[in-house]
Amino acid sequence: MEMTRVFDILDYGRDLYESRTVFAIKQNGKWLEYTINQYAQMAYNLSYGLMAMGLKPGDKVATVSGNRPEWNFVDMAVSQAGMIHVPIYPTISSDEYKYILEHAGVKLIFVGDKGIYNKLQPITSGITGFNGLYCFQDYDSIPSWRAVVDKGIANAHLYADELFRIKAAIKPDDVVSMIYTSGTTGVSKGVMISHGNFLSNVEACTSAFKFLPGEKAVSFLPLSHVFERTVNYYYQSRGLSIYYSEGLATIADTIREVKPQVFMTVPRMLEKTYDKIIAVGKDLSGIKKQLFFWAVNLGYRYNERGNGFIYNLQLRVARKLIFSKWRAALGGELNLIISGGAALQPRLMRIFWAAGIPVYEGYGLTETSPVIAVNHGQEPDCVRIGTVGPVVKNIEVKIAPDGEILMRGPSLMKGYYNAPELTREAIDEEGWFHTGDIGYLAEGRFLTIADRKKEIFKLSNGKYVAPQLIENRLKGSFFIEQCMIVGENEKFVSTLISPNFSFLHDWCSRHKIHFESNDDLITLPEVIARYQKEIKAVNKQLSDYEQIKRYRLVVEQWSPQTGELSPTLKLRRKVIYETYNNVLEEIYGHTRNADIRGVAE
Repeated sequence: MEMTRVFDILDYGRDLYESRTVFAIKQNGKWLEYTINQYAQMAYNLSYGLMAMGLKPGDKVATVSGNRPEWNFVDMAVSQAGMIHVPIYPTISSDEYKYILEHAGVKLIFVGDKGIYNKLQPITSGITGFNGLYCFQDYDSIPSWRAVVDKGIANAHLYADELFRIKAAIKPDDVVSMIYTSGTTGVSKGVMISHGNFLSNVEACTSAFKFLPGEKAVSFLPLSHVFERTVNYYYQSRGLSIYYSEGLATIADTIREVKPQVFMTVPRMLEKTYDKIIAVGKDLSGIKKQLFFWAVNLGYRYNERGNGFIYNLQLRVARKLIFSKWRAALGGELNLIISGGAALQPRLMRIFWAAGIPVYEGYGLTETSPVIAVNHGQEPDCVRIGTVGPVVKNIEVKIAPDGEILMRGPSLMKGYYNAPELTREAIDEEGWFHTGDIGYLAEGRFLTIADRKKEIFKLSNGKYVAPQLIENRLKGSFFIEQCMIVGENEKFVSTLISPNFSFLHDWCSRHKIHFESNDDLITLPEVIARYQKEIKAVNKQLSDYEQIKRYRLVVEQWSPQTGELSPTLKLRRKVIYETYNNVLEEIYGHTRNADIRGVAE
């Protein structure tokens, strides 16, 4: 059968999955698994329950939860009943929750746990027409999602025919979800995505990657983000069993236990995995340590277009002696990793490929459902390290005269909810979506991202600086967790650096450097000298006007919870500028008197 609406996945999956697991999650040390029939039954009962509570097609139902099978039950229940799913990150502020819930006009919410319930309960009490707040985890004092299921079971005979009519009337072009962008530069926008938007992107992914029914995937990126959500639809359309990690702390254990063929990630998680592997290598001694770093250095030289006879002989040895252990740490059966959400350091991509763990970098936005381009292995010569790959088959891309990437195709959103002017700004009269990213097509076909158009700034000498390119090079250092390049309308470029304190503490231990606290640590001359060395190494790769002249180490570790990063781990530049305004005034207002903690010259 053809899938034209998201909920068609349920009917399509009956023959595809048979009795195999669709979803699994660990509870009390054991995997709780769901078959396609259990999945479908839960979705239908939830649909009946929502209808019995008075919800109608077009009403908004939100989820605020981590990844779990119940998220999918709600997603299918809402979509086949003609309602609109509004997935929301569990990590945003109360003000953001209030804005999204009121702007969308949400009628009912399913939350993951008691903490989120307690955060949302006072907010929802003031929403007109709000119908209920239900929790996926069971607590005696909090309404359970199973109450909606039970209501559906009790009323199925009353709503079965009506649900059948609603499903039959739903068109591929109908809106199925509203996803609010993370709002790195301002108020979040509600991106309206149709059934057809999602499924056209699933089709594009299917032509780029091939998996077999019964293979396994581990899912840990948030389903509230369009990337993991579309990928989960893709997994289901191919018959993969999806295992949800209990949390960030257990991802490595889950991967080792499940032994998946695939998972999606973001660059920062790959960087952390790599850092841990390198830390293990540094603890080795003698010939083992020499072999380890010989293999690492060999991996840095990997070329996806060919490496030569001698290199390939050496690589076979490295894979047998060293890299086989890397694969074992990732389950031993991994065929590929797909990375998105931010730029991936080419050296990481090279070394994972050398280790026999292909990492495919892709690119897309919430508004494009999301994949625009991706490196892949389905056809010859479809990988270029340092790019986000060829444009997928059902999408058009062109580069505007100012370098902005424009996209047109069936996965392009319907528009921004209740914001026609913003929609017109984003999508021109010819149907081209203006991504806001600057890039080019390397070799005429491999899309390469330079920076965000709005983030490129001009120095007082008229030179333009692309901050992301410099930031990505800085984050290639083990010592740097996060950083932000600054200097708009100033004479020179500077940077704020949030150190990788875990690595820095290890480094200090190895060099017998003592400190009382992180505040003390970032002022030590030995530490300052080490960061200066890192910055000078990056400066050698930059033009004179791009080079970092001053910097500050900050003691805070930036995260979505503290506000410096978005839920997708992008810099919230406005927040960081405001937080460190005094530091920036010191850098640019009193540059001659800056202390040692800021001089890179």
